[in-house]
Amino acid sequence: MSSKFDISFAKDHRISGGLAVLLHSQGAEAAAGAEVADPEGVIARAAKIGKFTGKARAVLDILAPHGSPADRIVVLGLGKTAEITAHDWLRAGGAAAGTFKSAEKVTVFFDAPGLDASGKAAADFALGMLLRSYDFDAYKTRKGDDNGNGNGKSEPKEVKVTIVTAEASAARKAFADNEAIAQGVVLARDLVNEPANVLGPEEFADKAKALEALGVEVDILTEKDMKKLGMGALLGVAQGSVRPPRLAVMQWKGGKHKDKPIAFVGKGVVFDTGGISIKPAAGMEEMKGDMGGAAAVTGLMHTLAARKAKVNAVGVIGLVENMPDGNAQRPGDIVTSMSGQTIEVINTDAEGRLVLADALWYCNDRFKPAFMINLATLTGAITVALGNLHAGLFSNDDTLSEQLLAAGLATNERLWRMPLGKDYDKLIDSKFADMKNTGGRQAGSITAAQFLKRFVQETPWAHLDIAGTAMGSPSDEINRSWGSGFGVRLLDELVRAHYEA
Repeated sequence: MSSKFDISFAKDHRISGGLAVLLHSQGAEAAAGAEVADPEGVIARAAKIGKFTGKARAVLDILAPHGSPADRIVVLGLGKTAEITAHDWLRAGGAAAGTFKSAEKVTVFFDAPGLDASGKAAADFALGMLLRSYDFDAYKTRKGDDNGNGNGKSEPKEVKVTIVTAEASAARKAFADNEAIAQGVVLARDLVNEPANVLGPEEFADKAKALEALGVEVDILTEKDMKKLGMGALLGVAQGSVRPPRLAVMQWKGGKHKDKPIAFVGKGVVFDTGGISIKPAAGMEEMKGDMGGAAAVTGLMHTLAARKAKVNAVGVIGLVENMPDGNAQRPGDIVTSMSGQTIEVINTDAEGRLVLADALWYCNDRFKPAFMINLATLTGAITVALGNLHAGLFSNDDTLSEQLLAAGLATNERLWRMPLGKDYDKLIDSKFADMKNTGGRQAGSITAAQFLKRFVQETPWAHLDIAGTAMGSPSDEINRSWGSGFGVRLLDELVRAHYEA
């Protein structure tokens, strides 16, 4: 998806028709740009009649008064100035974008009276607009014509947006990084939203390979390569599908040569039927999104490369399809992972951890990273515990956990730390192998994390269970998509705050 917005920043700007968006902080006497867009003072009267006070994301939408250079005026509330956070600027930008309707030209007056807004704030506001503009409609043939009657297919027109701020130069510079973030989020959303008949393991690997255009080094391991490496856990999941598995390895070398890389590992089950332990039919179509972890890792690698992040980063994604073919693995089968540890497959629908077991071991063995973070739509149990508002965080390292929690609060991609412990390990001990791939219904998300922990050795590691947040999460001002792209902004913030040179 390309952006529907052409965004620029200017210290001053002459309005000539179109939509004027004015920002109004709570308690301020006037809105930004009111003297330019509303020379007759109509806004103040409309605000009084409509009891508009500038409450956060409240909207006052009025036809432009006689004498105004704009055709239409929207006043957007910001709330109390002392309480505005970086994420609030994103939400404000998204809320503003939601008011554009059919406008083709928009002027946003950013410098509200009483508000000491920075260039970073204006750039975050613009990022919110970009994220709100996303719409996955690639397969809709009836998108509507100019009359909105749904006849024929017409591409949406690009909206020219000028953000007027005294900090235009700083905003322009900060927005360059924010555009890279938006691109990464959009890539992750696109990948999750794509139907599985279009996006198989090979096609997904091609999407990762395309990052070479940004300077990312990409290796694609085939089924033959993985057999040589002994990845019996990952290959066991893939053997029921006619579509061969892939392991995509992405390297961004933006740091110093001597610096250890930081590593991100993603579960990429492009479709999950459950295998022989087949899922119920109701809702199974959503299992096209069971590669949300791999999507987030790919989107993150795009962002880091696009903004030339000064860090060495590795992204590893295991790409498979889990199908109930005559060749599929069975409950009771025992597979040997790349680590040499054996796994009894109790339930073929607990497949993501098998994929991650080999991907984590491979990543750790080859790159010796400073830390590893894996992302996976791993368990339904985490949604029972946390719903759709937090992802589960499991970790063997307190420092990494605190950094991730802080990044989650900064981006509003929130995490909640869950327990690990040896007592939970007992639930996945097997009578016939070194371990079994599920410990049953109780503590299901925890035992899944305990399973993964056996494949990271002493490396600092965190597991993010994003089953409730990567797809089908509640819509808000910056996301109207089923696939949310969760994890890209979170991990970019982690890298930016703690690991860039």
